[in-house]
Amino acid sequence: MRIEVTIAKTTVLPAGALDALAGELSRRINDTFPDRDGNVTVRYATANNLSVIGGAKDEKERISEILQETWESAEDWFITE
Repeated sequence: MRIEVTIAKTTVLPAGALDALAGELSRRINDTFPDRDGNVTVRYATANNLSVIGGAKDEKERISEILQETWESAEDWFITE
């Protein structure tokens, strides 16, 4: 399963945020779907989007929920120094 998250270029994020988001999202997805190899990519693009390639519809819905939870809890896992 391949997961691609694109974030609008107009969204201002701190340095290292894309890599940190990819790592945290990957960890959470692998915890939820331990039997599936999930390759997570996060990058800037023209618009926000989530693509799940090679996953069932219910898996995409759960991944969307995980992304939302991860984004909303960024203050808990993203550490800026």
